[in-house]
This record gives sequence, structure tokens and C-alpha cells, in this order.
Amino acid sequence: MTLKIHGVLVIAMLLSLTEVIYAQDTISREEFEALKAMVVELKNENAQLRNSQIQESTPNNNSQISGSTSNNFVGTNSKYNFNILDHAERTNTKQLYQLEALSNGMLDSTLTLGGQVTALTNYQDANEDTKFGWLMRHPTPSNQVGTSASEAVVHSANINLTAKLHENLTGYIELLYNPEQNFAANSSITGLPRNNVNVRKAYLLWGNLDKSPMYASLGKMDIPFGWNDTVSPFTNSTNWHSFAGLAYGGLAGYAKDNLHLRVMAIQGGAQFRNANTPVKGTNVPSKLNNFAADANYTFTFGNDTSLNLGLSYQYGSSYCQGYEDTPAEAHSTGVRFIPNVTRNTAPQGVRHFKSCDENNSSVATYAAYKTSKLVLAAEYATTSDVWPGTFNPYIPQFAAQKNETFTLGGKYATNLGLSEPVSFSIEFSSFNAGAPGSDWEKQDQLVFGTSYYLTPSVNLFSEIIRADGWVPLNFLSGGNPGSLVGTSWSSQTSKNTIGVIGIQAAF
Repeated sequence: MTLKIHGVLVIAMLLSLTEVIYAQDTISREEFEALKAMVVELKNENAQLRNSQIQESTPNNNSQISGSTSNNFVGTNSKYNFNILDHAERTNTKQLYQLEALSNGMLDSTLTLGGQVTALTNYQDANEDTKFGWLMRHPTPSNQVGTSASEAVVHSANINLTAKLHENLTGYIELLYNPEQNFAANSSITGLPRNNVNVRKAYLLWGNLDKSPMYASLGKMDIPFGWNDTVSPFTNSTNWHSFAGLAYGGLAGYAKDNLHLRVMAIQGGAQFRNANTPVKGTNVPSKLNNFAADANYTFTFGNDTSLNLGLSYQYGSSYCQGYEDTPAEAHSTGVRFIPNVTRNTAPQGVRHFKSCDENNSSVATYAAYKTSKLVLAAEYATTSDVWPGTFNPYIPQFAAQKNETFTLGGKYATNLGLSEPVSFSIEFSSFNAGAPGSDWEKQDQLVFGTSYYLTPSVNLFSEIIRADGWVPLNFLSGGNPGSLVGTSWSSQTSKNTIGVIGIQAAF
């Protein structure tokens, strides 16, 4: 309305000026300049009013949009999404990475959406029927048969959402589709039980590194135990497979001056990965009676060289079950085909997510040396007590053992004339669970890897893997249905060779 009024006034002034000119032969210089000044003044005032009305109709940086303090409501950052979803690096330090991303401006939107897809093709060769020891897909007869297997598959896909709810509060949700490593039993990678989508992680994160080194998170998250990263581009280390945990709980952390401290209260019972503390003799997660703690320090030498040393403890690991033995109900002696042979007709032995009589704690120590081109890593983890189920009462010569796992690896990046460096890696890791000479003594893994980042969020990789030994966690010391009593389906003569080519891309 104001703009219309001023427009009318300008037109009226122009008409008045015209009438004056036509009403008389001449007009004084003073009169003309006065009329001209009035028109210019009205023109300037009209422009100011127009600008003020445009500003009033456009939200500024301080206006609220659905509770947001930013006019950039939804966005994405492919590099951030790659790093937050990567299964090979920063495996249990995602919260600290998110706080660093918030501090350095990577997350400038209220909602940051993203995801990743890992697709690969592989060939696997085994010297024993249906025994494939590569742990990046479940090593069960439901997934591979014969002595060779080949695939062209989606190994995993994720969708994630990071929300800036307040300057000190961040929400995070991560969805996962992983048919190759889904825990669904008695199903193949094309079966519906393995082709589901689940909430892999979900938590609220309180913290702001620009204000305080303290932070905390509550929800479903990685357990702060061990390093569990790998120098390989794709295949996780045996330490990760043995001790990387995922559970409900609450975490508190401190990160300042190269020191990083974390402690997490963990829901008891059997958790999603590597956490089990009995609750009244059951595996029901109805009590907050487990915890883990990690402390690590990074020594810096110059601009691009560092050494990270760490130590971890967890009160209740997952290696606590005994050997289930109910012969009156689960054993049968044949009389038709193989007389006087006794078989397990129902599950016996170790069942990994079942209840425990008491907790079995674990400790880990690790070191990672990094330069701009080189990474050297070492990690060792062990349970404090023996794993009761590694003793089979029908093979009594093999005593129960602790679960011990270690990893040694190195990676080097070199320029081969491409736009980005090419990384070459080698990593050896070993899972030791049985007495020397037992079929379930150990499983070794050796990985040669090559990696090239087409962009910071697209990684092309290839690997050659050698797996010696086949020791699945369930029934590792014997007792799987259909087996002979006094035997184990684990094998120390099993050998696998695997070739992998793949791409990991985030958006």
C-alpha cells in the first residue's frame, strides 16, 4: 500500500510539472530545479521502501524454520557420509568425528542426509566342502556349498540422517541393509530374513567441542573397546570380528590435547555384538550391568606424523557361554545305518547369543603409527578368563582356553601418475580359541589390498585374502545338529583363497 501511494505522488508531480510547462512560455531555473529535487527525493524514498518490504518478506539468518536457526534446512556432504558410514576406519569413534565435523563446518545444514552402497564381485576357493572362512559373509552352509563360490552382489547399503537439534545436541540415525552379514539363520542372501533393513545405530549426542571437551551419547552405538580399524580397504580384521561391539547404552567422553577418554554403561544380557552379562541367569537385556572403557593418546611428530596408543577394558564380553549338554534329550544312537554311533539330534555346545553363568571380561591394547603416506598398526585383545564352551566334555583332552586375537598391518600410498595416490596394504590377523591340537584352535587371515579414491567419497578396491582354519563361533567345539558326539565341525586343515573387486560409494 505504501509503495502504491508514493507511486501516485510521483505521477502527480510529473503531471503538475507538465501543466506548469504548458501553462506558461517560460519557467525559471529555480522553479525547475525545485521540482526536479522533489521528484528525486520521492524516487529515493520509494526505492528504500521497496527494499525494506523485500527484506520483511524474506527469512533472514536468524529466523526460525521448524525450530532451525539456519536457512539451509536440508543438505548433504558426501565426504562426511562416507567417513561416518565406513566400516573400515573410525569404527568406534564416530561420535568424536561428528563433533569435529560440526566444529569445522562440514555439517552446515539442519538435516544432513546421506548414504552409501558397497558392491563387489568375488571368487572363493576352498579345499573342504562348504567350509569358507572369509568372515565378510557368514561362513555357513546356507550361504556357500561345494568347494568354490562366486558372487556379484551388494554387500551392504546404508541410509543415514544427522540432525542439528541445538548448538549442543545432535541426533543420528543409520539404516543398514546387509544380506551378506545378516545374522538371520537358515537363510541365504536371497532369502527374505537376510534381505531386511534395520536401524543399525540411533543415538542422541550432546557436545560442542568449541565450548567443552566433554561429550555424551545415549542410544544404540558402537562399544568403545579396542581400535578395531583395518588397513585393508574392505575386509575387517579378525580383531573386529572377535571384539567389536554394538549395544544399547550411554557413553561419556573427553577429547582434548590429543587425549581421548571414553566410558560406556552397557545394557546387560546378550547384546547385538560382543556384549553379554547375565541378568538373573538369563540373556534378557533388562539391567544396566555391563560397561566398557577406553583411553588413548596421540603423540605428534611434525606436521604429518603421529602415534596413537590405546588401552581398553570391557566387563562382559560375548565369550562366556558353557558347552550345552543334554544327552537324554539331544543324543540319539543309530541302529539302522551306522550302528552304535551317537549323534546330536538337537543343538548342543556353544550357542553364541545364549545366556551365560557369569561374565567374562576382556582387555585390548593397540598402536597406530601414521604419516602422510604410511600407516602401521598393531592390536591385541583377550578375554580375562577362559571361554567355558571351548571345552567339549566328550573330547576331554582339550582344556578350555581364552579367546585371544591379534592384528598386524601396514599400508603405503604412492603416486602412480594418476590424479590421486594408490594405496597398497597387507594385514595379518588371527583368532585363537582352542587348545593346541584341537579342531577349533585358531583361524588366521591374511589380506593383500589395493585402494584408489576416485573422489573423497568413492573408493575402488581389490583384495586377495587367504583364510587358514574354519572356526565358526556357534558350535565351534562341537554339538551342531546332526554331528557325531565327540567331534567338532571346526577344521584346522581348511584353507580358503578369495579374490575381491569392489566399489564403496557414498552420497
